[in-house]
Amino acid sequence: MANGFFNVPVAVNEQVLSYAPGTTERKKLKEALAEARAQQIDVPMYIGGEEVRTNDLRPMTPPHDHQHILGYYHQGDATHVEDAVNAALGAKRFWEEISWEHRASIFLKAADLISGPYRARINAATMLAQSKNAFQAEIDSACELSDFLRFNVEYMTQIYAEQPESSPGVWNRVEHRPLEGFVFAITPFNFTAIAGNLPSAPAMMGNTVVWKPANAQIYSARVIMEVFKEAGVPDGVINLIYADGPTVGDVVFSHPEFAGIHFTGSTGVFQTIWKQIGENIQKYKSYPRIVGETGGKDFIVAHASADPRAVATAITRGAFEYQGQKCSAASRAYIPRSIWEEVKGYVLEDLASFKMGGVEDFTNFVNAVIDEKSFDKIAGYIDEAKKSNMVNIIAGGNCDKSKGYFVEPTVIVTEDPQYVTMKEEIFGPVITVYVYTDARFEEVLELVDETSPYALTGAVLGKDRYALEFATQKLKNAAGNFYINDKPTGAVVGQQPFGGARASGTNDKAGSVLNLMRWVSPRLIKETFVSPVDYRYPFLEAEK
Repeated sequence: MANGFFNVPVAVNEQVLSYAPGTTERKKLKEALAEARAQQIDVPMYIGGEEVRTNDLRPMTPPHDHQHILGYYHQGDATHVEDAVNAALGAKRFWEEISWEHRASIFLKAADLISGPYRARINAATMLAQSKNAFQAEIDSACELSDFLRFNVEYMTQIYAEQPESSPGVWNRVEHRPLEGFVFAITPFNFTAIAGNLPSAPAMMGNTVVWKPANAQIYSARVIMEVFKEAGVPDGVINLIYADGPTVGDVVFSHPEFAGIHFTGSTGVFQTIWKQIGENIQKYKSYPRIVGETGGKDFIVAHASADPRAVATAITRGAFEYQGQKCSAASRAYIPRSIWEEVKGYVLEDLASFKMGGVEDFTNFVNAVIDEKSFDKIAGYIDEAKKSNMVNIIAGGNCDKSKGYFVEPTVIVTEDPQYVTMKEEIFGPVITVYVYTDARFEEVLELVDETSPYALTGAVLGKDRYALEFATQKLKNAAGNFYINDKPTGAVVGQQPFGGARASGTNDKAGSVLNLMRWVSPRLIKETFVSPVDYRYPFLEAEK
């Protein structure tokens, strides 16, 4: 067998295309959208080498046009979950023994397929099924997913190359084994890139995976699975199933070969999973790796020295891009009284220029929230705000689900920094502003740190460097991703590894070497070249 130490292609962030009028990418995307809307597709589960279909068909509809059916997926049950686990375990020996460079090649090819021939298709799927505008779909499904795959290959080689020191006569080396058993990936609706990264990151390190996407993301998950298959991911390495959470959990978390979970979703679900794993801990062959990113109550804090225009842009982009459905979306803001009127004026000016509607009209900045359950939850918060004498809705506040699940970008101003919308995660286009007296900046930072149980993202804006440094130190535990003079969204793979602590998750930083380290179990090998043949040490000799 020929051998070599291989250098993988240097990872570079995928260029974001503009989709401006007249561009080739805009034409291709329009064509892909029209083609997707013109047909109803059949989406099976992928278990081992089989496309599995059931008689339980569930419709897939665009959130912005919920009467239109894009297709149907096949809902599974406990038997399908068991089959997926068995397929993952059956594929494990061959997959973990394949040379690492061939695993790298598969996922590098997947990245090139996504950023190349599949680009328009995966963007169109994300736009239609998850109601993202063209730019949000581009930075997510085409660029970020490609980045995850390319940079993770680079991180994989870094992990394998990291080796211990050796002493004279001894060679120490570490091999990074995949975990014993299978990994379970649960992925959310809001990012196609996350849906691709959560199963592929463990698989890249030699693990086999059972993958359950959110129902609203199944339409684009199918495209990801087709890419993986075309790229050469062997049968059984990644198994895609659709079943309700409790059914899947009862099978997966009771299995002795359960080795770890890669999760993005709600805090409540993650805590329930953690509890279930703890209750079953005696059943497992190994202690499972629990990696999760959950929710956030992400903040913007402006100092009196901040540029009002910059603060306003941080609010309008940070709170309302993708309808506030990013885990990192700004949902509470603390603005000093001295600049509030100017900030408010710019925010209202921006909101007046927003267009809201379906994704096929590229002039729409705002689209629909993901489903009726989410719509009703967000509308409930807005309705309660309208009744409260402690808050004032200065923009938005209207909701309509007759055709699609549309919620106007809404700005609430509160006199109470403990008002419910300053504390609870809403996951929609709603931001609450607390206007504070300039001299109370330090007290406001304490409020920011203590008001919410989450610690995902946050931003501070200002020109006073002493104030910025003070805020950075004061809020060191309040956000896993902290932004200075920018909005708290838009983490880029390879540049801003993403994750938070407290109620926001385990902070294992997707898009970094730290995350991939969670999917290996190192083995240290010490080899002595000339073995000792006498147990006696010199100190045992008697003095003469």
